[in-house]
Amino acid sequence: MKQYQPEAHRNVTLIGHGGAGKTTVVEALLVTTKVIPRMGSILEGTTALDYLEDEQKKHSVALSMAAIEHGGKKLNLLDTPGFADFSGEVASGLHAGDAALLVVAADSGAEVGSELTWAQARTLGMPRAIVINGMDKEQADGAAALASVREKVSPKAVAMQIPMGSGEDFCGVVDVIRNQAVTFDGNTGKGVKGEVPAEFADALEQARADLMENAAESSEELMNKYFDEGELSQEDLVRGVHEGIAQGDLYPVFYMSAIRNQGSAQLLDGIADLLPGCTDIGAVEGVHPETDEKELREPSPDAPLSALVFKTAIEPHVGEVYFVKVYSGVLTAGAEVYNSGQDRAEKIAQLYHVVGKTRTDTGTLSAGDIGIAVKLKNSRTNDTLCDRSAPVKLTPVKFPEPIIDFSVSARTKGEEDKISTGLARLAQEDSTFAYHFEDETRQTVVSGMGEAHLDLLMKRLTARFHVEVDLETPRIPYRETVRGKADVQGRHKKQTGGRGQFGDVYIRLEPLPSGGGFVFEDEIVGGVVPGRFIPAVEKGIRESLSEGTLAGYPVVDFKVTLYDGSYHAVDSSEAAFKVAGSLAFKKALAEAQSVLLEPHWIIVVMIPKDYMGDVMGDLSSRRCRISGMEAVGEMQVINATGPRAELQRYATDLRAMTQGRGTHSRSFSHYEEVPRDQKERIIADSLKLTEEEVKK
Repeated sequence: MKQYQPEAHRNVTLIGHGGAGKTTVVEALLVTTKVIPRMGSILEGTTALDYLEDEQKKHSVALSMAAIEHGGKKLNLLDTPGFADFSGEVASGLHAGDAALLVVAADSGAEVGSELTWAQARTLGMPRAIVINGMDKEQADGAAALASVREKVSPKAVAMQIPMGSGEDFCGVVDVIRNQAVTFDGNTGKGVKGEVPAEFADALEQARADLMENAAESSEELMNKYFDEGELSQEDLVRGVHEGIAQGDLYPVFYMSAIRNQGSAQLLDGIADLLPGCTDIGAVEGVHPETDEKELREPSPDAPLSALVFKTAIEPHVGEVYFVKVYSGVLTAGAEVYNSGQDRAEKIAQLYHVVGKTRTDTGTLSAGDIGIAVKLKNSRTNDTLCDRSAPVKLTPVKFPEPIIDFSVSARTKGEEDKISTGLARLAQEDSTFAYHFEDETRQTVVSGMGEAHLDLLMKRLTARFHVEVDLETPRIPYRETVRGKADVQGRHKKQTGGRGQFGDVYIRLEPLPSGGGFVFEDEIVGGVVPGRFIPAVEKGIRESLSEGTLAGYPVVDFKVTLYDGSYHAVDSSEAAFKVAGSLAFKKALAEAQSVLLEPHWIIVVMIPKDYMGDVMGDLSSRRCRISGMEAVGEMQVINATGPRAELQRYATDLRAMTQGRGTHSRSFSHYEEVPRDQKERIIADSLKLTEEEVKK
């Protein structure tokens, strides 16, 4: 593949609802440009881009890429998953793309995934286009699909084509911008240009008037021409459409049947001729890694190098592969560059153009291009590769935060190290996956974007690291504290025939405000407890903090004052006073009105207004407190706090309640006392759990 100048690159990210046909659209474009000889099948697992074992015969779960050439331009097509659990892959793809192409099914119109991924692209301010795919399907309805796009996605969707027929009768399109018909060959899918059939004349006139009006709005110059002359020349129309797309003032709509390879050439023309590239978008912004001052990089091979690692993947027999977009300068195989994220040098070993798993060596990736690097030793996702003499940190991919947790455990004892190593590798590969060890519950907790997401990652863990694991709902890290005060004695006396053990202390226990932790004060006077034994008393109490008397959870937010005691000149020791301190503490807990505390989350829910009643009622049933509501565009945002115990599976439940349209984020807020009815259940569950652990 030859090298292209920045203005000839088109980086297009395909987005949309699962099953709309994104991967099949790319497959058709690959056949049309003769990159592959024939169409593969999703069901048979033979498509070029769904090459991972996880994806074959199912659906896309990872971002994949295809580099093709058309019309004197290089098109890097980034295919993203349509399932919400893999929205991190969509975030990577959109960040690297210069424009987004929404794929909509002709028989179902704009669906939930269409709305959500369109919103992601809109947040990034990306130029967007739409292709209505599957015009060959029995229930296909091009007009209805376009209407749903205008209603649910954007009223600025402007038809570039008029479909000729639908279902088995889909035979071509009327090209609005070129004023001609394209009839598809039933066997090859190739289009034959000709006169527009008379029955489409009125529809073409209306569509062309709409297109011209939208194109004129892209600039004051074109608007004046349109008002003065009543129409735009063909040259001005094309220029206006191109500028309107780049500015986000219009979203062109195309029609095709990817499975029949009908409309592929016309979509390729639209991408190459109308969608913007990096030079249309202009300079990329970053910051200086040391001063944080703004830095700009022009999309030119003559500018200093700046490139972003926007995705890391681990492939069998290959290891780590790094998806890289070059924003300025030239990335050269064999060169040493500066990784400003890690503050280390990085040697660029090999660079490739890719089509799925097929790679073609390239010596360079120039400004505006995307490719893959391998054998990088010091780089990871969101690192910037640049010239050391002109360092910069580019804006990183903003990944969604994990929204669901499970505990993970090995089915076979002794494989914990394997699990830890595997989880670390998975987290390196997937920025929406996280894990940690929770000391209070003694569980390893994994976090992700949904149950399907975590199930997939655990299958990868088993396949790559040969360890069988179980996923379970994690235990809640409850805590205990006191509401009252206690004044007690702790006395440890033991005679064994020889030297005995003796320690005697008096302590006062009292509550502290939330977050106060543990405070130990020494008020001993007159040496009734020798100074050398006082640290032992504190140590005995500290070692007892991990298990409270109610349900065995850690005790927090209290103060202990050691104010009296006695000792024996021969039998007293640090060990004896440590035991005495522990006994006194447990006795004080029993008298000081111990209570259970549970963690509460801050939860921010974004939903369409139609679901407000159901979601509000559901949050109330989960013991959540609503702290505020506001409208953000067409969506409603609910701010609330609620107990983690009631929100563990909220991601799954919210999707079901809102038909997949609701999203949420969560973060830790505070600990709060457990209601009495919940307290009794938790204590009973804790005793049951302890018995089961003893049996094991």
